[in-house]
Amino acid sequence: MAAYLQWRRFVFFDREVVKEPPGPEGSAGKSFALPPGVTVCDSGRGSLVFGDILRGQIWFLPRSLQLTSFQAYKLRVTHLYQLKQHSILVSVGEDEEGINPLVKVWNLEKRDGGNPLCTRIFPAIPGNKPTVVSCLTVHENLNFMAIGFADGSVVLTKGDITRDRHSKTQILHEGSYPVTGLAFRQSGKTTHLFVVTTENIQSYLLSVKDYPHLELDTHGCGLRCSSLSDPSQDLQFIVAGNECVYLYQPDERGPCFAFEGQKLIVHWYRGYLIIVSKDRKTSPKSEFAGSEAQNSDKQVLNIYDLCNKFIAYSSIFDDIVDVLAEWGSLYVLTRDGKIHVLQEKDTQTKLEMLFRKNLFEMAINLAKSHHLDSDGLSEIFRQYGDHLYNKGNHDGAIQQYIRTIGKLEPSYVIRKFLDAQRIHNLTAYLQTLHLQSLANADHTTLLLNCYTKLKDSSKLEEFIKTSESEVRFDVETAIKVLRQAGYYSHAVYLAEKHAHHEWYLKIQLEDIKNYQEALHYIGKLPFDQAESNMKRYGKILMHHVPNETTELLKILCTDYQPSGDNEGLGLLEGKKANSEEFIPVFANNSRELKAFLEHMTEVQSDSPQGVYDTLLELRLQNWAHEQDKQIKEKLHNEALTLLKSGRFKTVFDKALVLCQMHNFKDGVLYLYEQGKLFQQIMHYHMQNEQYKKVIEVCELYGDQEACLWEQALGYFARKEEDCKEYIAAVLKHIENKNLMPPLLVVQTLAHNSTATLSVIKDYLVNKLQKQSCQIEQDEQRILKYREETTRIRQEIEELKASPKIFQKTKCSICTSALELPSVHFLCGHSFHQHCFESYSDSDSECPTCMPENRKVMDMIRAQEQKRDLHDQFQHQLKCSNDGFSVVADYFGRGVFNKLTLITDLPPGKPPTTLEAGLQRELLLHTRRGT
Repeated sequence: MAAYLQWRRFVFFDREVVKEPPGPEGSAGKSFALPPGVTVCDSGRGSLVFGDILRGQIWFLPRSLQLTSFQAYKLRVTHLYQLKQHSILVSVGEDEEGINPLVKVWNLEKRDGGNPLCTRIFPAIPGNKPTVVSCLTVHENLNFMAIGFADGSVVLTKGDITRDRHSKTQILHEGSYPVTGLAFRQSGKTTHLFVVTTENIQSYLLSVKDYPHLELDTHGCGLRCSSLSDPSQDLQFIVAGNECVYLYQPDERGPCFAFEGQKLIVHWYRGYLIIVSKDRKTSPKSEFAGSEAQNSDKQVLNIYDLCNKFIAYSSIFDDIVDVLAEWGSLYVLTRDGKIHVLQEKDTQTKLEMLFRKNLFEMAINLAKSHHLDSDGLSEIFRQYGDHLYNKGNHDGAIQQYIRTIGKLEPSYVIRKFLDAQRIHNLTAYLQTLHLQSLANADHTTLLLNCYTKLKDSSKLEEFIKTSESEVRFDVETAIKVLRQAGYYSHAVYLAEKHAHHEWYLKIQLEDIKNYQEALHYIGKLPFDQAESNMKRYGKILMHHVPNETTELLKILCTDYQPSGDNEGLGLLEGKKANSEEFIPVFANNSRELKAFLEHMTEVQSDSPQGVYDTLLELRLQNWAHEQDKQIKEKLHNEALTLLKSGRFKTVFDKALVLCQMHNFKDGVLYLYEQGKLFQQIMHYHMQNEQYKKVIEVCELYGDQEACLWEQALGYFARKEEDCKEYIAAVLKHIENKNLMPPLLVVQTLAHNSTATLSVIKDYLVNKLQKQSCQIEQDEQRILKYREETTRIRQEIEELKASPKIFQKTKCSICTSALELPSVHFLCGHSFHQHCFESYSDSDSECPTCMPENRKVMDMIRAQEQKRDLHDQFQHQLKCSNDGFSVVADYFGRGVFNKLTLITDLPPGKPPTTLEAGLQRELLLHTRRGT
């Protein structure tokens, strides 16, 4: 039970007296007055409807205040009911004296002689005993109409109430107490009828056959002291007694309000309960409390807001007839015919009135009941929060500010609570901000700083250990703040849970120093992330956990599968990283690097070239620094085996430089041999004065590069040591292969003081003997050519001076007997004409002699060309200042590729002198050019 004396009173309605409309002359200001005798009224469909108890007329007052009427009854009108959804008016009145009430149903949209059409008339008599009608109600669906009587009866009309033939009338209720109120309640497809008498309250279920009923209470109310609320109060039936106001559901009694005073009129309007009561508490009580108020006592009109528990308006009137609601306002009809209009103030005005009195809670409730939008509510919460903050109630203020989240800028609130003493309030606000997913990175930072300053680990853990689908903060910002505050375990938890791998590894490696756990975490990552993090943190991991890091790199570069991915293991082909990219990780760990590289070369023969290059360098370094002979020999073999693996063909120069840097002799020689750098091999042995090796190199590769023997001879010639044995071996080979002119050999050996004539005696003797044999052969060949030339000249002369007799009897081609026609040549060959034409390429040459003749002509032509070229070369060589460039030019043109010099010896001059002279001339001109 709520006592209204504790409720605050407000003036949320403006009261005015309805004035008459302006006349033709524009005069206005006179109060509007109804005709006398109006005692019943209703409203709806844009008009106020009045019933005349003196003349039986029904009056209509539209918004224009142009009053109209028609004669409804001959004597009086006692009850009116205007439907809100239909233009149907139901009235009860009398056409003759006595108790004989008539019910008439009017269709206001249709006309009969200028008046509304009366669609139905029937007497309002329960049974055969006439009685007075006390109340009337009609269902909005036009299928139910209930009439209450003073003898306690209720007549229910079911069906189309506008027609006689489509409806059925029956007595629903009988009792000994006058019926004072009726109301239909429609909820879905269920229809109830509330019946209230002076002594009890009952509800009938009209949706079920036989109309079962339930008695709700054992006390009632007076006439017009009941009403039905709207859906805001769940369509409850309101009964106003003199001491309390009760609310009822169809099956039970609801709340009760202690509004004292004798109630005369009760209405419901837009969530407000309107009660008109006696101003004096000692007024006499009639049979129907409030039915005949003919005294001039003052009456109080109160408008209650039951939801928000305040009185929206209260005022005193003189003898109120009724209160009507139309056009968004309340109209109070008094006995003197005046109409007072109560216009409700707008919501903003009402809120401002509450703000001035600091009634913010009431303002909030009012705004909600008026369905104010979220922006308007937020502004109320802000003002309420400011009020509490200024009063020093920070706890209450923060609760109001929390209700503004989403509308009010958070910085407005945060600035007010940055003081250390108010950190608890700020924490509460920021928590709610995150719960509503409206926080940014700065808010997260601030909230975590609040937790850390408060050292509230439980709240901190609760904040960060929300499920992934409920994360309402910037995870990366949270990790940064926690790390900065020293809450490493919390930061690591967040980083791992939300897959911020970089932050997890940073904290583990730089702050916690848990290298083993960091390495294990990397092994669980997908390939791309594992690869990038090993490149980033590989060096620090290698420094602290070298063995484990090496093993992970081996897996990463061969067939990587995340360690936690057991389901997908084997289903997808593992990815492989480029092993060469991880070599810098082993900067100061050569032992682990060697193990890694050897593993890669074993399991992946197609490893990048850099892997092999680095492995070779490592093995050479280990070999160069090793002191133990056995281990050194083993390392020597490993390095050489790697060189011979064939992986350094494309990087030959790099491998050679590595071997030279570490003075790896066998490797250098092997690479020289592979690169066919025979001169470098020989020079290597020359630098190390390995004479036998020099001879071996010449014997092995001299056939491929003949100049090796010449270089060997020059090398031994420059040595002051006794190298006769090696010089003799070189000279023997030079002699056999005829690699150098004897004069050049003598000049080369002239530089060696130990090389005496005895060293080259055998070489010179053999050389001279060979030349002598060659001269004899040449002289014999010359003699033969001369004899042949003489013979040919004789034949030519004979051909020129003597006739030629052709005695051939056979063809030189087919060897058949000659027949005419035939062809004969001076050389003595004869041919059938058809054979000659078939085999001959030229009409003037003998087919048999032609191949030999052409060879001779080609030789002569070549000799002529070479002789001319030799003469030109000699001329340029004599005239040029740079003889070497001339020789180089002719070398480039291929002149000296194969040169055969044929000349006749001058008579009386020995051949050896001629050859020596030509060689000497060639040498002299070469020196002059250089």
